Amino acid sequence: MDQITPVRPSAAGSGKPRLNVLMAGPRGFCAGVDRAIKIVEEAIRRYGAPVYVRHEIVHNRFVVESLERQGAVFVEELDEVPDDAPVVFSAHGVPKSVPAEATRRKLFYLDATCPLVSKVHREAEQHFGRGRHILLIGHAGHPEVVGTMGQLPAGTVTLVEDEAHARTVPVPEGVPLAFITQTTLSVDDTAGIVAALRERFPDIHAPAKEDICYATTNRQAAVKAIAPRAELMVVVGAPNSSNSLRLVEVAERAGCPKAVMVQRGRDLDLALATGLSTIGITAGASAPEVLVEEVLARLRERFEVAIEEVIVAEERITFKLPAGLQA
Repeated sequence: MDQITPVRPSAAGSGKPRLNVLMAGPRGFCAGVDRAIKIVEEAIRRYGAPVYVRHEIVHNRFVVESLERQGAVFVEELDEVPDDAPVVFSAHGVPKSVPAEATRRKLFYLDATCPLVSKVHREAEQHFGRGRHILLIGHAGHPEVVGTMGQLPAGTVTLVEDEAHARTVPVPEGVPLAFITQTTLSVDDTAGIVAALRERFPDIHAPAKEDICYATTNRQAAVKAIAPRAELMVVVGAPNSSNSLRLVEVAERAGCPKAVMVQRGRDLDLALATGLSTIGITAGASAPEVLVEEVLARLRERFEVAIEEVIVAEERITFKLPAGLQA
């Protein structure tokens, strides 16, 4: 059952129109994102600036710029990293060629890959070891997909992007099949894709446990809980964040008339909320709570805000830092 916690509204008598705000819970940072950020911060503390980071550590410019101010330098590839500098790999995971190249150059590196992404990597290796061809459900070009496909030799993993593709994707004949998924997908979309694959390939091997991570699942469930009550859903996140984009889609499918994504409070067009009585707010797994507070501050410029926290799950998961950074 959803837990609803009312929070005191803005001061009464302001003359501003009242706006009810449903706050999705859980929202914002997940354990994998929190761990990745701490890895960069601890590396800077221990080894001094600069610490290089291959790709955005997580998909959020606020977080990236905050780490840059502390001494992180973000690069696209290892050839931009000096030989004597530490380098961190992003939370999305990397192809095996990346740590191999770091080892060849004798670079000191720290792997901030989310442990739940690493779990998918291990599943892929196990399927490959058992002679299975792997169908990876995910989005082409996403860093997590690139990293997962890069765990195995070319041609051993086939990407499946949607249900229509699942019904037509060619597979090698006479080879057993298995499927794995990107961790940040829409739960509902993925269920449709899996159903289509099972219909075509009844003997396909499934993950022992759901690949879509707990944080993605919980944030989508929270949005579903409040979407039917909200006239507008505001998702705090980045346009290159898969899990944030999915929250926009989930909100609209769950009955919210309109859903928008904003990166900062200043990005919210207050006209969207004018004349409304109830809106919802959530945040993608790589968006810090301070950005949610910015959105609330922006709304208070025009409205008397009354908040309800609608909590569908409690998250107590934490992930340890790599051995080299533990106290």
